[in-house]
Amino acid sequence: MTDAGVRCVDDAQQPHLRWIVLDRPQARNAWTDEMLQAFGAGLDAADADANVRVVAITGEGSAFSAGGDLKAMRDRSGMFQGEAMELRGRYRRGIQAIPRRLARFDKPVIAAINGPAIGAGLDLACMADLRIASDRACFGSTFVKVGLIPGDGGAALLARVIGLPRALDLVLTGRIIQPDEALSMGLVNRVVAADDLEGATRDLATLLANNPPISVQLAKSAVYRSQGLAIEDALELAATYQALSQLTEDHQEGVAALLERRDPHFQGR
Repeated sequence: MTDAGVRCVDDAQQPHLRWIVLDRPQARNAWTDEMLQAFGAGLDAADADANVRVVAITGEGSAFSAGGDLKAMRDRSGMFQGEAMELRGRYRRGIQAIPRRLARFDKPVIAAINGPAIGAGLDLACMADLRIASDRACFGSTFVKVGLIPGDGGAALLARVIGLPRALDLVLTGRIIQPDEALSMGLVNRVVAADDLEGATRDLATLLANNPPISVQLAKSAVYRSQGLAIEDALELAATYQALSQLTEDHQEGVAALLERRDPHFQGR
């Protein structure tokens, strides 16, 4: 375990993949203020490294993340200390910094959900672009069970992924669901055996990393930013991004590779 509770590791087999590992297994990877800071720093470093084309988030040990630390909640310590206005500020400066940072993160993010993703752990999974779950995972928006709400923005994040009716089901009941139900409602893209999770994540990362990184990042931005836009605004955004993409060297390389019937070599420019 690292002191900050987060490790950032470059994949040994896929050179463009970086893992961000929640590394507080004795507490089922429940968040602390130190973890939040280290996680944000890990995203900043991955963003700045041109060699990193894909980020995968996972948990050390048996859990992906249990979300909030119940002992800290009981003791009103750490991120749970203070009166109402202080708590509001702690949320805004603390755990809400993670969805804000991921919303500005251009590169694809995979959640490799190795075990239970509960509360803010489920919300973290929803902040990723793609989700692969181990068959040992389970999922729950359990805030109401301890008299809370999804304070990290999870209500909006969950509804964005699975739609309003299903999100209301999970948020209002606080029930735990298994991987098969998560797959059927679109919460995860794929379920694999626990021993296959790392390899399946690497395979998906390779598919993403083999595409031209500029167009991948612009395509990701177009999908998110087009949500809720009027069609004219969405088309204007598409025209702008397409103009940027069409002038890249990778676009020319992709066209040439198809015409010459060879594999392309994309360099991110």
